[in-house]
Amino acid sequence: MSRRLLGGAVLVVLLGGCGVPVDDAPRRVRPPAGAFPTAVTAGPTAASGRVTEALCFVREGRLDRAGRRLDSLPGIDLHLQHLLAGPTAGEREAGFASALPGTVSVAGVRMNGTLAEVDVRAAGEETGRSDEVLAFGQIVCTLTTRRDVDRVSFRRDGRPLDVPRGDGSLSRAPLGALDYAPLMPVR
Repeated sequence: MSRRLLGGAVLVVLLGGCGVPVDDAPRRVRPPAGAFPTAVTAGPTAASGRVTEALCFVREGRLDRAGRRLDSLPGIDLHLQHLLAGPTAGEREAGFASALPGTVSVAGVRMNGTLAEVDVRAAGEETGRSDEVLAFGQIVCTLTTRRDVDRVSFRRDGRPLDVPRGDGSLSRAPLGALDYAPLMPVR
């Protein structure tokens, strides 16, 4: 037998043994242990979700919306956590940033009808940030993209908090996206 013929025979035997075995009937497959990646755990870079979660970040010194595709919209707490986590690598490459770190420390959010009440903690003495208006605008513009939120108010230690609006004035009244229109790009 020639070497070429012998090599071919060995190759056929090896390849024949690499196939998937055939079962006589269907069998149940057990999922692996642990959580499956979701649009949230796998990162919002996949554009295959059914809905868009809107998040307001800062781009070129203005408030601008980024959209993340998810299978379903998260609850308000998780939506706010996504905002606080900041832009993804892809969003940063597209020029998005966040004014929230070091500016506004969010303790939580609760719904009162269609009003989102955001609890904030006192910021440190010297944060080195002067873009509070953008930080509060990010929260208001993000939360009011939800169907269940019309306005957003801010509280500290249980009391209404004066926050800057887009025109530079302070307000303790509930705010909407229009209050930050001067900081949003014209579309």
